[in-house]
Amino acid sequence: MMSQGDQDGENGPITVTKDVEKGVGQSNAAESRGAFLKTIRRTLADLISAGPVEERGVMPVALEDRTATNYFSYFWIWASMNINLLPITFGLLGPSYGLGLRDCSLVILFFCLLTAAIPAYLGTLGPKTGLRQMIQARFSFGRYLVSVPVILNLATLTGFCVIICVIGGQCLSAVAGGSLTPAVGIVIMGILALLISFCGYEVLHQYERFAWIPALIAIIIATGCGGSGLSHQAPVEPATAGGILSFGMIIASYMIPYACLASDFTTYLNPKFSSVRLFLYGYVGLVVPSALLMVLGAAIGGAITSIPEWQESYDETQVGGVLAAMLSRAGGFGKFVVVVLSLTLLGNIAATMYSITLNFQILIPQLVVVPRYMFSIVVTAIVIPVSVRAAVEFFASLENFIALIGYWSAAFVAVLIVEHNVFRGGRYDTYDHDSWNVASRLPLGVAALAASALSFALVIPSMSQVWFEGPIAEKAGDIGFEMAFVVTAVLYFPFRFLEKRFTGR
Repeated sequence: MMSQGDQDGENGPITVTKDVEKGVGQSNAAESRGAFLKTIRRTLADLISAGPVEERGVMPVALEDRTATNYFSYFWIWASMNINLLPITFGLLGPSYGLGLRDCSLVILFFCLLTAAIPAYLGTLGPKTGLRQMIQARFSFGRYLVSVPVILNLATLTGFCVIICVIGGQCLSAVAGGSLTPAVGIVIMGILALLISFCGYEVLHQYERFAWIPALIAIIIATGCGGSGLSHQAPVEPATAGGILSFGMIIASYMIPYACLASDFTTYLNPKFSSVRLFLYGYVGLVVPSALLMVLGAAIGGAITSIPEWQESYDETQVGGVLAAMLSRAGGFGKFVVVVLSLTLLGNIAATMYSITLNFQILIPQLVVVPRYMFSIVVTAIVIPVSVRAAVEFFASLENFIALIGYWSAAFVAVLIVEHNVFRGGRYDTYDHDSWNVASRLPLGVAALAASALSFALVIPSMSQVWFEGPIAEKAGDIGFEMAFVVTAVLYFPFRFLEKRFTGR
């Protein structure tokens, strides 16, 4: 009888040989997989480098890199962002404040002319400074406290993306007659927007140059098909000051948040170009399409209750439904136009998602090493599920969202405008590229944050929302964004003066 050791000795070589062969096979397989993954990564990197994908994130654009001369693209990018269903949707809210078409039109025109000047102006700082909008904000809010407006801006921009995805998804669902749910339509919109925002600045500008053309044609066709119904406006009571100012807040909440991303679209432009002309390009691109389409939205909103077919479709899929009803007389072609109308929203959501990708890097500076385009995927993964949930009660979600964005953004832009024109004397060379990421060379940000926060002592009593109405708003209507802008600007003067005196920066 052999001992256990002898048995082990006899069987050992066979077992070891098998284990070695197995280990070598696994090692070779692992090496093969690793080599394959490296090849894939290298191929993707080469494609991105050779293609139109923008890799630069929030880093300042040096003077020698600011060579773009397509200045009129500043008009096209705003025009394309607004020649779509988004301003029509905001205009639809007008009749809910007890306003007739004439009163809605006057409110829309006045508040668009007033508030569009802010994003158009801040966009002119991009070519002169080479800084993204929220990087400019560091020169007033500081290296760390700028995280507060950045978080609010991320929430605002993401909210707009959600609104757009919901509207687009509803349009696609309305065309499909129920065979395609709004949730599936939302996924389609999110993925298409990802493709554009992934590529970045150059592709975005090229897309916006032409995206407005089919959008405008589709809107004209929809208006022509349903135009006869727009004259059936529901009767309304005389307008009240509260209704006028509350709807004015809606318009301001649509327009002012654009200021938080305006410079993101101009940082590569040659700074030698006239700032006045660049301002006019942006101003016209914002006002003309927004005002006209908001008025159209107000006209549609005022007629919905008077036309049973429109009301029924509106109850089913809201904005998409009423547009499909307006185009129903055109048959299959009308459904095609609704699909085009849904795709017109890509001009807005792609540009908004582009700015979101930059804000991620500003919020967490360590992420500056991560390529900008990777955040497009992250944003899409966030927006799609949130949009599906928001679509359940869309207009309630929309009004609650609007209530949160108009006030803070008005306070934010007041700080930026006063800082640039008063404390920096309008000098662009004071935005030092060597200081943008160095806390000791930037303001503390206490003055900016304190002025913005303390303004809400008067903003809150001036608010008029479904869930809250302050004592000032009860008598005068919603004047919250006006209070936020004026009070913040007034408080920032002494606060910033003291901050500079004690810190020297």
